[in-house]
Amino acid sequence: MKKLQFFTFFLLPCLLIGQNSIPKNQWDLSKNSGLKSKLDLWMDVTNLQTLDLISNSMEPDIFLLDHREIPKPEEIDTFSSMTLKEQLSVLNKTTPFKVYHSATLERFIRVYLKDRREYLNRLIEKSAYYFPLFEQYLDRYDLPLELKYLAIVESALNPVAVSASGAKGLWQFMYGTGNEYGLYIDSFVDERFDPIKSTRAACSYLKSLYDTFGDWDLALAAYNSGPGNVKKAIKRAGGTKNYWELRHFLPKETSSYVPAFYATMYLFTHADFHNLKPQSKETVYQHTDTVQIKGSLNFEMIKKFAGIPIQTLRSSNPSYKKDIIPDIPGHTMYLTLPVKYLQQFLEAEKDIYLAHSGVEMNPKPGESIAITQMNSYIVQPGDNLNRIAIKHNISLEKLKTWNGLDSNFLISGQRLVVTDKKKSTEPGVNKKKNINNTNYQIYRVGFGDTLFKISRKFGNISISELRTLNGLENVNYLKPGTELKIRTKDAAPQIDHGNKS
Repeated sequence: MKKLQFFTFFLLPCLLIGQNSIPKNQWDLSKNSGLKSKLDLWMDVTNLQTLDLISNSMEPDIFLLDHREIPKPEEIDTFSSMTLKEQLSVLNKTTPFKVYHSATLERFIRVYLKDRREYLNRLIEKSAYYFPLFEQYLDRYDLPLELKYLAIVESALNPVAVSASGAKGLWQFMYGTGNEYGLYIDSFVDERFDPIKSTRAACSYLKSLYDTFGDWDLALAAYNSGPGNVKKAIKRAGGTKNYWELRHFLPKETSSYVPAFYATMYLFTHADFHNLKPQSKETVYQHTDTVQIKGSLNFEMIKKFAGIPIQTLRSSNPSYKKDIIPDIPGHTMYLTLPVKYLQQFLEAEKDIYLAHSGVEMNPKPGESIAITQMNSYIVQPGDNLNRIAIKHNISLEKLKTWNGLDSNFLISGQRLVVTDKKKSTEPGVNKKKNINNTNYQIYRVGFGDTLFKISRKFGNISISELRTLNGLENVNYLKPGTELKIRTKDAAPQIDHGNKS
């Protein structure tokens, strides 16, 4: 993906020689400079609303050691090499990756435990926020869930990380690769900083790389340095496709990239064994919802009329670089909000638009109905107004009036009012509903439910099967009150043999 260093402290120490591309006056690293407080802010996970806003000001050698700095025996973690070999052997049997013991990998692990313990603890805490999101999309693309650790190697789970080479976001996309995989970038918007869109793009890119090389070690190396460099290394190494045999023909930083990934995977898997624990257990994935924006908006207006803190708007929408959501022809813009703030925005939406542009949002305010999660429907690909009206047993005229629509034009992802009545959305299995096939039961979606949570709640059905059973291949948000078919434990799974990507 990029030819220079990857952005985190998980790098082989020898890479630092000659890499001082960021002027030291950006960070006063003297003993009295308050370095600790700056690092604390950089790694702050107890308040994710102030997450990593100074990422590209880091001096690279903060986290990297000189290659001659080897931990003294008395400073090394007390576990033996034999124990490590046994643990890696067990780990290797549970993953599609090749997790073999080597002196290089052991050195990475021991140096991290000696010098990076504090930051590992913070990353474990931070992972509770991001890993559920990564796992949801990795599962959707049928990729190994262990790839979630790649975002730690890439960005230390910093959504606004910027490397010296210009790679950005959790997954460190360069400008060209980001554009190639559907991430919109201009002066106001950079979707490389969007956690959901960048994760989706990373999954697509990783799948493409694996399809190219047929080997996860080489796919990881190509993610860092580009597929061209990996192909050159294979040729220079005499045609071998064994990463450990050709790694010395790769760029220096890439030769350390795969060991860093495996060291991270091992340390997270055996965190308890090494007494690695998060400083706080309060960090959890925050459930969000998106609202389609109907014109240009700025965060100050949203704060003024909806009472949503600016920092919440920034942390939930890091792709908007200047606190402005622009109105871009041909490009649908969304505002992402924690669910607890959604109702506040929807109730103040008309006032926000009126204050910002002086134009009423709906042409018939007396007849329109405010959108809520309870009374709305999200437009899916292939939908049209007539089909939506029939589906919800209302007239086309009412549907257009309630939503202030002058035309029949719809955009996938648009939220529409579909009823003027309140609906019960209490989650749980509906035992009264008749089901012809006794192999299935019905579950009613509740607030905060996701496909990942529901699959874990029942324990016998995967996210992929939930999508197949309920026609949710292109759906990411579950509307509260939606009824899902769930396979009972004694029924055979329904397998989708189609292409999940």
